[in-house]
Amino acid sequence: MDADEIKQVIIVRTDLEMSRGKIAAQVAHASLMSYFDSEKFDKEVAKRWLQNGEKKIVLKVSDEDSLIKLYKAFEFKKVPCALVSDAGLTEIPPGSKTALGIGPWYSKDIDQFTKSLKLL
Repeated sequence: MDADEIKQVIIVRTDLEMSRGKIAAQVAHASLMSYFDSEKFDKEVAKRWLQNGEKKIVLKVSDEDSLIKLYKAFEFKKVPCALVSDAGLTEIPPGSKTALGIGPWYSKDIDQFTKSLKLL
C-alpha cells in the first residue's frame, strides 16, 4: 500500500436492519458529509481523492456504541469524518445514528481504527 494513499471509508450499522435502499441512502449521506468535512480540513487531500478515482470502502459494525466510539476516535485524531443521524421519516426512529463517513483521508490514519472491521 502506498503510504500516501487516500481513501474514504463508510461504516454502517447492521443492527437497524435497514433495507438495501435505506443503506444506500445512508452511505450516500455519509460519503457527501464526510467529503465536505475533508475539503474544509485539507483541500489538497480532497482534490487528490477526486482526481484518483474516489476510492471508497464500505464496512459494518453491529451497534450504535461501536459506531460512536469510532467517530470519537477519528475526531480525537483529527481525521475528517461525519456521523449520520436519520430524520426518521421512513424505516427507523428519528435521530438514529446510521453511518459514519471517514475521509477522504490518508489510508494509514483510517486503517488504524478500521482494519478489523468486515466489509458490508
